[in-house]
Amino acid sequence: MIPGLLQTTEYAQSLVRGAWPETAPADVDKRVQVRMHRQKRLSETENNNPDLGPLRLWAVIDEAALRRRVGDAPLMVRQLEYLIEQSEQPHVTVQVMPFELGAHPGVNGQYAILEFPDASDSTVVYIEGVTSDLYLEKANDVQKYSVMYEHLRAQAVNVDQTRDFISGIINEYADKGA
Repeated sequence: MIPGLLQTTEYAQSLVRGAWPETAPADVDKRVQVRMHRQKRLSETENNNPDLGPLRLWAVIDEAALRRRVGDAPLMVRQLEYLIEQSEQPHVTVQVMPFELGAHPGVNGQYAILEFPDASDSTVVYIEGVTSDLYLEKANDVQKYSVMYEHLRAQAVNVDQTRDFISGIINEYADKGA
């Protein structure tokens, strides 16, 4: 799936409804509101401190996430256009891992490496689960995921190629939605 910090409201709603079909509409709305609230950190400074600036995000997204239709084709067009728009911000980097590159270090699932401006805060690996989330703080665990992430970034297509790649998929969805 497309990372939560880069999802449109429509995409997030459709994704939550599809992943948890028994979820009450009010609970779907709550989950989506939390996700949208977290996104504000991509455009706001922390505690109104301009020295901290907006959140820095580097996402490597598997092609499957771009091609897995969540909602209808027009919704996917809007989502992928939003992804390109977000990738044009100086503090947001998006790369795609195309199918043609085969198996890669991230094939086992999504995770995030959280680094903090305060040196006293340890780097954490965050893995989202269905019923609970996992936070890895041991230096050895963080190191393994960090090395894996460096390999992902090196293997994925560069930023300009990524935007072209996503634009191509947008055109495919636009043709299907017409």
